[in-house]
Amino acid sequence: MTAADATKYNPATHYDRVTEAWSLLLGDELHYGVFAIAAEDLATATDALTHRMVTASRLAPGLELLDVGCGTGAPACTLASRHGVRVTGITTSSEGVAAARKRSADARLDRLAQFALRDGADNGFPDATFDRVWALESSHLMRDRARLIAECTRVLLPGGRLALCDITLRRPMDLREVRRLRQPLALLREVFGDARMEPLSEYRRLLQAEGLTVDVETDLTASTRPTFDRWVSNAHLHRKAVSDLIGPGDWRRFVDACHVLRGFWDDGTLGYGLIAAAKPG
Repeated sequence: MTAADATKYNPATHYDRVTEAWSLLLGDELHYGVFAIAAEDLATATDALTHRMVTASRLAPGLELLDVGCGTGAPACTLASRHGVRVTGITTSSEGVAAARKRSADARLDRLAQFALRDGADNGFPDATFDRVWALESSHLMRDRARLIAECTRVLLPGGRLALCDITLRRPMDLREVRRLRQPLALLREVFGDARMEPLSEYRRLLQAEGLTVDVETDLTASTRPTFDRWVSNAHLHRKAVSDLIGPGDWRRFVDACHVLRGFWDDGTLGYGLIAAAKPG
């Protein structure tokens, strides 16, 4: 992807195009899994990651939660049905909003789980609206990370909590290495979007700069590693359906990108982390 291409890149357009195919590739929850054992199935592992976020968020019935980057609404509906939380999910993908609203309506959860087309870095909600804010694997696609954290903090009530999990950068990469890895990095951008990874320590710094107290910080790199094996297996299992949706070339690029990510996990370049913090009461 050239500089001009990156300027034209629109994450909403990207995810509108791939959402249906990704439900087959990544599973309903559209995020990584936390595996207790390597042989565990993907659905169990993705549910385990959602549970980690639930624990870090300290949820209770009746709380108002903002889900930043809600995907197709699976985690939001889980929060509503299992925990009695009132969820407002936001995403810049119109396909994601439509799928999330259908999921919520089909499960008769539309009073507890509602969805809107909004930007996490400029959400438009009034100050101090939500008891909880969480961003499950969406922050890496928002270039202005400081703005995202500031917006999440702004809409959080005093005494509320913010929880975030995402892909992280585990070691610095100088310009020479970035140039050497130009092709695999370009492949990741093409398949997964124009992402920018930050160390977990940078999230801590940004949260603390907004006056939040960080009380959960967990590296999940090792336990998320089997995710790529499951995604590749799904790709082969659903090859025809995925190829019909996004084309055989993009099917192949997805599989190749999974191998790239597996390599970055194994050599210590990328990983996965969870962090949560409280707003003073």
